[in-house]
Amino acid sequence: MADLKLKEKYAELALKTGVNLQKDQALVINSSIEGVEFTRIVAKKAYELGAKNVHVNWTDDELTLLKYENAPEEVLTDIPEWQVEKHLDFAKDGAALFAIRSTNPDLLKDIDPARVAKANKAGAEAMKEFRQYTMNDRIPWSIISIPTGDWAQKIFPDKEKEDAIESLWESIFQIVRVDQEDPVKAWEKHNKQLKVAREILNKKAYKSLQFKSKGTDITFDLPDGHIWKGGAAKTTAGFAFNPNMPTEEVFTVPHKYGVNGKVTATKPLIYGGNMIDDFSLTFKDGKVVDFQAEKGYETLKHLLDTDEGAKRLGELALVPHASPISQSGLIFYNTLFDENASCHIALGKAYPTNLEGGSDMDEETLDKHGVNDSLTHVDFMIGSEDLDIDGVKEDGTTEAVFRKGAWAFELTE
Repeated sequence: MADLKLKEKYAELALKTGVNLQKDQALVINSSIEGVEFTRIVAKKAYELGAKNVHVNWTDDELTLLKYENAPEEVLTDIPEWQVEKHLDFAKDGAALFAIRSTNPDLLKDIDPARVAKANKAGAEAMKEFRQYTMNDRIPWSIISIPTGDWAQKIFPDKEKEDAIESLWESIFQIVRVDQEDPVKAWEKHNKQLKVAREILNKKAYKSLQFKSKGTDITFDLPDGHIWKGGAAKTTAGFAFNPNMPTEEVFTVPHKYGVNGKVTATKPLIYGGNMIDDFSLTFKDGKVVDFQAEKGYETLKHLLDTDEGAKRLGELALVPHASPISQSGLIFYNTLFDENASCHIALGKAYPTNLEGGSDMDEETLDKHGVNDSLTHVDFMIGSEDLDIDGVKEDGTTEAVFRKGAWAFELTE
């Protein structure tokens, strides 16, 4: 069994550095019942840190699958008002939102993708107001993962269930720096390095970025006033938090009408309990005009058909190929981990915080600035060891940003 002390360090790190839980603040946890032991550790630590309330929303893969197999479509797409109001009540109270994501990557592989797509869309529509709190950093939020049997055996298929879980715990502890003497201090150092990277890019203020690698030749225009973020973020009240643990990225918003070329995914994408793999997208004036997928074609099609915004991009992120996750040599089949092994982009909604003054803009104004809106936000990986990125300056000259998957300039303060 994984070391209890390391689990406790992980829980403490997630609460102190992840959501930065404050005294007398409520904590909302979304977790799987398979992770009940760790969730209880988190709840205990949260109360020790002064949380006034810890509320857990439980999920269960087996029950989820049974529902998709048996429930009529109107049940899958009917989101009760009380569920929406519950989340809004916590958000309006300034609660911290903490997600422990550990779903079986193949959970819904035998379910009609159309049913999954309709359920996802209904959920996104119902939670649109609540999502404004996280997308605009009005409340602290953070996502981590812990091992579950099905997920662990997907990564380590040759191991027995318990051995696979143990191996995945060891990998996670190393990747999120829990195995270090003081994980909180280790993350402070890591966040400083990401801050250096984003500050360099913000000073550059590139007009566009050009990506070239095997199967990829694409240009991303960047809106005037775009902001690079990465590592720690800040709530509107000024409290620092880390949305993703692990994180190795710096990211910004691409212009929704200024993406042109073809991009090929370098890792599988798990979406709606289904895998999309060996796929590529072609963009013209920001919109997907063609796509292919060797696996999960229908799932990708339903994703792109979510709404108009799903065919455009909301995020562009840079991650060096030398990231600890990439160097582990593992494919995690979990976007939280795989996106931090590789440069990636996201179909769908952009973070308004990636534009100067964006948090105070309405949808129409954001659109005029080239910021995409959608019910969905789905990251997929496009980075590799042969990726070259050039930055195009305002005067049209170019300079190297990435060469062979690595930063082309020193990240020094």
